[in-house]
Amino acid sequence: MALSKLDSLYRTLVAEHSRHPHHQGTLSGVEPIHLNNPTCGDVIQLFLLKDEEGRIRDISFINSGCSISTASASMMTDLVIGKKEEEVRALAQGFSDLVQGLELSSTDQLGDAAFLSGVAQFPQRIKCATLAWNALKKAMEVNETKGK
Repeated sequence: MALSKLDSLYRTLVAEHSRHPHHQGTLSGVEPIHLNNPTCGDVIQLFLLKDEEGRIRDISFINSGCSISTASASMMTDLVIGKKEEEVRALAQGFSDLVQGLELSSTDQLGDAAFLSGVAQFPQRIKCATLAWNALKKAMEVNETKGK
């Protein structure tokens, strides 16, 4: 794919996920995880619900942030529903590596989120892209300590 077409696809996906985020809102009966990016002011509340087998049954978020932060959260929620925590942790690490410019053997498992690899060119935006993923990791840690 030509670079200009790839750039256009990136912009289109980010714009679409930012304007119409998937899984935005609250989950009844679930205590949210709050994180913020003090560098730019992005804020997220992440709601995580797992099933008895440790799979993510549902996830949602409420945020106030830039288009990259919102798009990344939307892409992440699409990606992790139905996956076990081990898979999610691997995806989160792969995404973090990707936006920091590290080479991955494959980005297929990251779905639309792989298009955020260009964030690596703008170090100040890495925190925007990883905010939701960090909230997800924190939510899984909190669930472990609560035995959920």
